[in-house]
Amino acid sequence: MEHNHSVTKLNNNRALIIALGLTVSFFIAEVVAGILTESLALLSDAAHMLTDITALIIALVAVKLSQRAADKVRTFGYYRFEILAAAFNTVMLFVVALYIFYEAYHRLQNPPEIQSIGMLIVASIGLVVNLISMRLLTSHKDKSLIMKSAYLEVWSDMLGSVAVIVGAIIIKLTELNWVDSVIAILISLWVLPRTYILLKESINILLEGVPKGIDLKKLEQALLEIKGVLDVHELHVWAIASGKICLTAHVIIEEKSDCESVLPIMRTVLASQFGILHTTLQHERKKCLNEQVLCNFLE
Repeated sequence: MEHNHSVTKLNNNRALIIALGLTVSFFIAEVVAGILTESLALLSDAAHMLTDITALIIALVAVKLSQRAADKVRTFGYYRFEILAAAFNTVMLFVVALYIFYEAYHRLQNPPEIQSIGMLIVASIGLVVNLISMRLLTSHKDKSLIMKSAYLEVWSDMLGSVAVIVGAIIIKLTELNWVDSVIAILISLWVLPRTYILLKESINILLEGVPKGIDLKKLEQALLEIKGVLDVHELHVWAIASGKICLTAHVIIEEKSDCESVLPIMRTVLASQFGILHTTLQHERKKCLNEQVLCNFLE
């Protein structure tokens, strides 16, 4: 069965553009409303929504750039842009979260009067925007990791909107204005672990570490269990971007086995069990002694 990938990419772009337009519009409205109502919770939620905007932009640009063919300068294409942008996003989020903590500390000492009705209205509109964006991205979230990450960003921001709504209702009923600062801190505490995980994964990819979800020992064992494979060494696994995993390895295959038959089986195992499609397997006569000693290749 043939699949029209151009239609899929077009639909992805359309969903991302609409979701981005809605999110940017409400982000501006929430910042203005947060200033006018003096609600730190609204400003905190707006900062969180900024992560959604960044995630949607990254996803949209990544989808666009992924359509560009690799060239002689960038042989892997432009996938690494996603990681660089994600790393920048996390640094920005840490700065925003620290500012919110700082501002919340001072407000707890002298809580300002909060316009809870305005806070409630704006947060409710934000919840509607989040639900619409989630609906747009739901059918696309399982098609790629980029779309899934964008969906999860919007989903988590929806929880932030719910928190602000709850805070506004509590302030209206109890007139405890310090609840606004507490809600702001809770939203920041929700964002920080996610930004740390994102930063950790981004740095791991930039350092060409073993991708998350890949157990190197299990991978090596799976290759050694293939008939004819005697040894696997100089094994390297890294990711160009999320979901774009590469592997290189030196392989010793017993002389009675045909390497032209064994190597395709190894590639099939790597693709089916570990999702690794870009592989370079080097067939050798004997194991390398160390990194400085050249291997003896088969003629």
